[in-house]
Amino acid sequence: MSSTLSLTLLLLLTGCTVLIHTAPLGVELRCKCIKMISDFIPPKQITNLNITPEGPHCTNIEVIVTLKNGGKEICLNPETKWVQVVIKRMLHRANGKQ
Repeated sequence: MSSTLSLTLLLLLTGCTVLIHTAPLGVELRCKCIKMISDFIPPKQITNLNITPEGPHCTNIEVIVTLKNGGKEICLNPETKWVQVVIKRMLHRANGKQ
């Protein structure tokens, strides 16, 4: 193998290694919610509300709540009326505190 070809392959492998190691960690390239529920959950049981808009990772809007008892995360159906009301109330409260 010629030295020019060896050097080219070495540079190519080094470049690939740098790209792999500098890729962002923790980025999910798929939907987090496989199953969504529509059952009512009292808002007092919710400690955190996370809304992930649709994008290249997932074509669905994802609404994930964390419950007080045990910190369990549940995916809610964003089309459900009570979920929309809870989101509006929590956003209103968050805007009022700023």
